Amino acid sequence: MLLILANFYHKPETNGMTNPLLQDHTLPPFDNIKPADVVPAISELIEKAESHLSALLTEQQSATQKTALSSEQQWLELIAPIEESDDRIDNAWAPVSHLNAVANNDELRQAYEQAQQKLTAYHTAFGQNEALYRAYQQIADSADFKQLDQQKKKSITDSLRNFRLSGVNLEGENKKRFAELQAELSQLGTTFANNVLDAGNGWVKRLTDEKELAGLPAFLVTGAQQAAQKRKLEGYVLTLDIPVYMTVMTQSENRELRREMYEAYNTRASRFGPTANQWDNTDNINQIVTRRQELANLLGFDNYAQVSIASKMAESPEQVIGFLQDLADKTRPFAEQELQELQAFAKEQYQTESLDAWDIPYFSEKLKIAKYDISQEQLRPYFPLPVVLDGLFRVAKTLYSIDVTLSEAQTWNEHAQYYEIRSQGKQIAGFYLDLHARAEKRGGAWMAGCRTRRQKQGQLQLPVSFLVCNFNPANDGQACLLTHNEVTTLFHEFGHGLHHMLTQMDVAAVSGISGVAWDAVELPSQFMENFCWQREVLAFLSQHHQSKEALPATLLDNMLAAKNFQSALQMLRQLEFAIFDLRLHMEYGGDQFQGVQALLDEVRQKTALIIPPKFNQFQNGFSHIFAGGYAAGYYSYKWAEVLSADAFSAFEEEGLFNPETGQRFLNEILAKGGSDEAMNLFINFRGRKPDAEALMRHSGLN
Repeated sequence: MLLILANFYHKPETNGMTNPLLQDHTLPPFDNIKPADVVPAISELIEKAESHLSALLTEQQSATQKTALSSEQQWLELIAPIEESDDRIDNAWAPVSHLNAVANNDELRQAYEQAQQKLTAYHTAFGQNEALYRAYQQIADSADFKQLDQQKKKSITDSLRNFRLSGVNLEGENKKRFAELQAELSQLGTTFANNVLDAGNGWVKRLTDEKELAGLPAFLVTGAQQAAQKRKLEGYVLTLDIPVYMTVMTQSENRELRREMYEAYNTRASRFGPTANQWDNTDNINQIVTRRQELANLLGFDNYAQVSIASKMAESPEQVIGFLQDLADKTRPFAEQELQELQAFAKEQYQTESLDAWDIPYFSEKLKIAKYDISQEQLRPYFPLPVVLDGLFRVAKTLYSIDVTLSEAQTWNEHAQYYEIRSQGKQIAGFYLDLHARAEKRGGAWMAGCRTRRQKQGQLQLPVSFLVCNFNPANDGQACLLTHNEVTTLFHEFGHGLHHMLTQMDVAAVSGISGVAWDAVELPSQFMENFCWQREVLAFLSQHHQSKEALPATLLDNMLAAKNFQSALQMLRQLEFAIFDLRLHMEYGGDQFQGVQALLDEVRQKTALIIPPKFNQFQNGFSHIFAGGYAAGYYSYKWAEVLSADAFSAFEEEGLFNPETGQRFLNEILAKGGSDEAMNLFINFRGRKPDAEALMRHSGLN
């Protein structure tokens, strides 16, 4: 938790200029934020926070000795001021963390890492503050605790759990060692992420003969030519940016190019491949998992998976393993049929006897076209970005009675935009949208909080999100066109954003995505993906970028028919990652543990049907679990997909845009944030516990 008391705050001068990160801005002043501002601002905030927390605890102890305070009074005199200060440092750090992800450079990276170490130390000390822990426990033990509203009770209950998971009950050297481990893990995670980014940027493929680009769509060829020109080179340049990489793997007729790109991508940050040993994460992985295991033991757990599950919806690692294995057992027969079909197709149509890893995406795309007469490139002209955005916002308006409008605000890049969300004409939230891939930008797609809805000094602070994707930018003078897969990604991230922005909670710890169990946080995002497959939605979500014609009925029918193409193979792949992640954090350091690669190989042999080549070092780029929040939690995607599929089934039963159903989802899921247990919220919406049948049905596996 972060804190600084706003009413003690002053604005220090730095070289005669006010540090923008120490000012109270409604939105971040991106034009004014410089790397040199970061460490001084965070240091200032932490220094003030430490002294003010000490004063707060002294006052609280004195007050309770004189007279018994009610739970509400203790909340107002201790927790509310902490939340106020927490918000100030959150608002200063959010734009810094965001810029490090979307506008990375050496100077900012260095400042970010220095400040992050200070924040990690501060978080750890806060979580281990015994006096503060006792103060929270005193409130929870009060006779009138149950009279607090649900937001406050859940916030306090979660905080007590988090104190224990932060080592508050440790003593002496154990407490000191816990703090050291947290600092080391923070640095190792940052190094891991930097290595993946640098390794991806550190390799390009230069081509001089256009024949080598056979099969690739015109927009990618043009983009490759422009990429070469930016580097003052002749010919064409291909990068490992995911839109470029995936297009090459699925469409390039140049098998050697596919193989070379595959090897470069799947050996990033490892001791193999074209960038071998330059940004190797092998030792980082071992150090990260070793420290996590030590941390778990200090807290009295057998393994780190137990630490992770302690704050999640699932009950135990064993329960999750059973869940994943059950899905794998049900999925495997369908996956075997899909693989056999692909192999037979490649042999019969292309005289290819065996498929290597770099062949499978290519021939899968060919098979999809042969079966359904549909491809992502056929669909791309019908999904120009402006039309998709209008369609997305129309879905949100129809479901939740909100309006989304483009607005003015400082951003970090000319292609980033800011939008406002209004309800009944009144602004209730905002979000930044940054959709295109760049060299200085981390890969993938994500949502992050910029501002959290809460009561701030008597006024309501509106929630604001960062929504980020990595799509191919538009070529000069042309429209930005998306594949349907990219449309689905955009809907996914916007679902996360709606969870954060449509909350009605005023306590920051349970507002928006805060306080939501990590294995339930994907529910709103995966729920939104379903609308990309509905005829009623596709009618206004698509339009040819030149002719303005609607998506032809034949293409629409074929696209929907192909919805579950190779869904079993895709599910097995996700289950492979989830099982590897969980078992790694359950078994590391045990007598039977043979090493990270050996474990991954074993999981693949038991779970996967497609075994990659030995040089594949997938784990060295697995940022979700080694540099993100998914350690021993990658299973959350599948766990939450059960919730989202079942939730969407209510709309299938009651009407896609049934206003009562939409309002119930808004009121019981989105608006409630983390104010209650995820299972309770789901039951309140659905009327029962979740049923996995909907997931299998939506995946075509029943």
